[in-house]
Amino acid sequence: MKTVRFTLDDDLLGALNEAATDGQEPRGAVIRTALRAEVKRRRNAKLEETHRRSFQAQPDVEVWQPGVRAWDD
Repeated sequence: MKTVRFTLDDDLLGALNEAATDGQEPRGAVIRTALRAEVKRRRNAKLEETHRRSFQAQPDVEVWQPGVRAWDD
């Protein structure tokens, strides 16, 4: 595990302290949890954007256009 130093504004530090106190977790654990969630959110957003672009480049006409094919065909 590596140590990282960064600066927080007073409001964010207060919210962090409150979150850490409420859950009985150290601030570092709260920060790690939040960072993991944000990294996952960004990774998913990037994958969704890649999927969207690939679909625009070559849409699956049979599935996505209404009236082309019924689901029970």
